[in-house]
Amino acid sequence: MSNFKIGGGISVPKLGSASATSGINVPKVGSVSASGGIDLSKGIGGITGGIELKKDGGNVFTSGASKKSVEDKSHQAISSYFIGPQAENLKYFKDNLDVVLNQLQESRLKYFPSDGEFITNEIQSSETFKRRTEDVSRAIEATSKMLGQHSIPFWSPRYQAHMCTDLNMPAMLGYFSTMLYNPNNVAFEASPLTTLLEMEVGDQLSEMFGYDLNEKEDPSKPTPWGHVTCDGTIANLESIWSGQYIPKPQKTRVLDEFGIQSRGKDALERDFGIEKPAQYMVSNTRHYSWPKGGAIAGIGSDNMIGIDVDNGARMDMKKLEQRLEENLKNGQPVYAVVAIIGSTEEARGLSFLVHADAAWGGYFASMLPRDYIPGSTFSGNLPVDLGGADGFVPDSSLRIETQEDIWWLRHADSITVDPHKAGYIPYPAGGLCYKDGRLRHLVTWTSPYLSQGSTLNIGVYGVEGSKPGASAVSTFLSNKCIGLDQEGYGALLGEATFSCSRLSAQWAAMTDDSMSFTVVPFNMLPSELADDATPESIEAEKQWIRDNILSASNLNIVSNSNTSPGGDSALSLLRKLGSDLNINAFAINFRNADGELNNDTLEANYLMQRVVQNFSVDSPADKPSEIPLYLTSTEFSPELYGDCAKNFKKRLGLDSEDGHDLFVLRNVVMSPFPTEKDFISELTNIFKKVVKTEVDTILEVGLPEVDMELYQTLRDQYREEVFIFKTTDAVDLTQVIEGSGELVGYMHSKLTGPILPPFKARVTNALLDRPLTGPCVSSTYPTTRMPFYLYGSTDSPNPEYHIDHALLRGPNIQLSASNVSFDDSVSSYLASTTNNHAPLLLTLDTVREETMQPFPASNATLTSLPNFFFAKDRQFDVSVWRDPVDRDETDGKKILKAWEGLWAGGEAEEGLVGRGKVSLGENVWVDAEKLNWDPYRREDDPTAWKCEFEKYLKDVGQR
Repeated sequence: MSNFKIGGGISVPKLGSASATSGINVPKVGSVSASGGIDLSKGIGGITGGIELKKDGGNVFTSGASKKSVEDKSHQAISSYFIGPQAENLKYFKDNLDVVLNQLQESRLKYFPSDGEFITNEIQSSETFKRRTEDVSRAIEATSKMLGQHSIPFWSPRYQAHMCTDLNMPAMLGYFSTMLYNPNNVAFEASPLTTLLEMEVGDQLSEMFGYDLNEKEDPSKPTPWGHVTCDGTIANLESIWSGQYIPKPQKTRVLDEFGIQSRGKDALERDFGIEKPAQYMVSNTRHYSWPKGGAIAGIGSDNMIGIDVDNGARMDMKKLEQRLEENLKNGQPVYAVVAIIGSTEEARGLSFLVHADAAWGGYFASMLPRDYIPGSTFSGNLPVDLGGADGFVPDSSLRIETQEDIWWLRHADSITVDPHKAGYIPYPAGGLCYKDGRLRHLVTWTSPYLSQGSTLNIGVYGVEGSKPGASAVSTFLSNKCIGLDQEGYGALLGEATFSCSRLSAQWAAMTDDSMSFTVVPFNMLPSELADDATPESIEAEKQWIRDNILSASNLNIVSNSNTSPGGDSALSLLRKLGSDLNINAFAINFRNADGELNNDTLEANYLMQRVVQNFSVDSPADKPSEIPLYLTSTEFSPELYGDCAKNFKKRLGLDSEDGHDLFVLRNVVMSPFPTEKDFISELTNIFKKVVKTEVDTILEVGLPEVDMELYQTLRDQYREEVFIFKTTDAVDLTQVIEGSGELVGYMHSKLTGPILPPFKARVTNALLDRPLTGPCVSSTYPTTRMPFYLYGSTDSPNPEYHIDHALLRGPNIQLSASNVSFDDSVSSYLASTTNNHAPLLLTLDTVREETMQPFPASNATLTSLPNFFFAKDRQFDVSVWRDPVDRDETDGKKILKAWEGLWAGGEAEEGLVGRGKVSLGENVWVDAEKLNWDPYRREDDPTAWKCEFEKYLKDVGQR
């Protein structure tokens, strides 16, 4: 048994055998096309996808309908749903708004016209009325201008970051028209029409997922039921709430009195002697709403058990089965398994619900024919002369395996779906469907003013109270006008799917060994999945992609009769690239000057952070209209992604065992407008140019400025001033220490600037030289204590002791104090040890560093804290140790492991010098800025933006 991940965290298992390249077991019933299953039902006439691109100087492209697009009826329909990237359909949107407003006027005039006018011409002619009306007009104009200038251009095909794109016009018009009447779907009496439409939306979505609505005619069978929520998080929370019950035929008085809603989980566990609380099983890559929902529901986030994922980031079915077996053996109940459709092991003693989180992937069910069954051949109504071809632009169907995965949704007990994602519908519009509608009665709370005896109230179910009827109408009209079938949303998502595949081919084969960086897609190529994969075979497939896909038009791809080294046609291989749906994850690494790939994960992360900064808005001063491409990012943590993250690092040439999170780039393709190769290539050329620039920057970066010991005389004279030795030229301090040890620089302070002319200083004894580069830092912060290096001089009669915070992970904070003093219990030990001129290890025994990290990044914030722990005259309980780690050791993970081994050993541990108290004197240095400062980070000046925003507030607020 294996599984497939649909966006939002859904995984669906299947039984049977599969092709060697997919890695997914699927049932085979009859003949199944080996291709990606592309729909050719509209013939070859619309092969261009309906868009002819014309360069208009620089990176700007204009699009117009080509001759061939006129023949593509599907794309004509899709083009009518949206205002368009260049507002091509705004006229039709305005016409519909006029209809809505005219109807609003008519409705008001027809309601008891005998009441007469309440706002007379005399009132409208008054100076106060006109002034206030002008104020509103001015505020609306100013707000519209600000929104136009500073909003993210979701409507453009250039936007490929989050799950956002142009909204469809039926949905927007439905929301706007309903908003004018402001119905509240919490009660039927406040929303007679919109309540009925919300119930209709529940039926629409249930039918799309394959729930049997005909069962409504048979009272003995469960009836599906669904409703609209504000988002997927609330839908997931409701499913957690309902998942705490074992389904019963009806809600009884006994359940009312003794159920978990009334008694509470803790009371029931106490009454029945349950020592092991029930748990949820979720994928480690689950949405954040699952642990959050577990905490809100009182289950506890610790009982939302994460199941490991495989190299494709899909839930590892073997690990799930092992966990279920473990719970069964230990007698620990399971509330539900999230996103796994199939056997519930009921016969073996476990009974639980199965929930599918299809927040992102749910609407892709519209791409399946209503009569589709797993194992059947599905490639549309193909023209005879095309035989079993896979498809053509713009409608790319899902992979055979993916189609079968989505079909299995019908066996889930409940399904989360977000129409405001792949439904192209305005926020807020989430949804939850139950296979057995009686489940909703388990999460019902009512009030006399809500029900009034009506059986049509839907506000009594679920988590929410008041809810906008506008969301229900928006979703209903969108589903109805576009259609939840192949010709509607199926065609719309199919066009986006093809564009996504074209981009995935770019990420897969964009770079070669001659370039200064490499791009690696998260999803492995077919050649990488082969048992006999070699670097040569993988490169051969990449070169075939460059020759037959990257440089080809859509028409060339469809008509290409060549086959790849793995035996795929261009179209078949294209659909095997990238993710199962329309999200591509990929990462970048750079090559060092010697041509070898960098193996430092933190350096690769730094590169990707700089790249994504170019393709996103992270400051109010950024101008959204000047960003030519939008991307976003995520992180693969070792804790959640395990071997999957290690495998991805290995493919990038990084150290797979370093324990660091991996920064990953991501693009989401939702634009319904097909893109020919020139537009795709233009976007990827912009991407490559930015990456190359950032790689060149990284390779030029030297060591930051280094603070040296303070000059003794000046320190004595100005005890409260901080003096810094600064070299006149940039130097590699390690090379200097290993060489002559001579530095040329000058002393300066914040108060006076340079104090002495440049002079030579010599490093006579390097106490410690541990670099802070990626391979040398730890993946975690110290847990139970905070470590410092202790150094100085024990020469009588005036010994000197200084401490410096040990930096093991970034970001971090520099905490230094000179001339600290110890009580007698420690001083006596220090006076008798030289430690071979190496620094000792000092720990603040009552300070837990892990709980304090990361510190605020601003020094001003730190100094404003009234009780910041590291300040002059502060006293701490400390332990002093001989450092068990060789001074030449640079691996931060090994260093921290050795240190924490010391702390766990207590006083009996060898190496303990002594315990006592340390007191900080006047010379204390705290810095979180210079230590973490990136000299190459783009710094935005928010002054202009603040002035513009203040002007806007003034315009809106004027009366």
